[in-house]
Amino acid sequence: MPTLRDIMTPNPVTVDPQATLKEVATLMLEQDIGAVLVMEGEQPRGIITDRDIVIRAVAYGHDYGTPVTDYTTGDVFTMEADTSVEDAAREMAQRQLRRLPVTEHGRIVGIVSLGDLAVRTGGQADEQALQGISQPTNI
Repeated sequence: MPTLRDIMTPNPVTVDPQATLKEVATLMLEQDIGAVLVMEGEQPRGIITDRDIVIRAVAYGHDYGTPVTDYTTGDVFTMEADTSVEDAAREMAQRQLRRLPVTEHGRIVGIVSLGDLAVRTGGQADEQALQGISQPTNI
């Protein structure tokens, strides 16, 4: 049974909380990625996606020099690298997550996206996750 370690992208791109929207957008462009973890030391403080930048900042005409923490999704949920892909897909569905930081002994070592579930598991795990993620929330 594959684990998150088997499908994760190792060493995710991170920034500190003082990074600006422009700095993060530039990193995303240079690294060809859609999400960056905001870290304070070894602790994840948030995650920001390209969609967050567009929907939460650009659409409202906000200054690109604004600290990224104004637009991050906080309370980052993580799972250990030895978690089975099936368990991770179930959690991603339940929590409606498209990206999941992966830890080893509490330290971030990788990240798994919904795309990783699709490409690296032959599409089996992503179906379960996508069904949950696509459900509307009761807010």
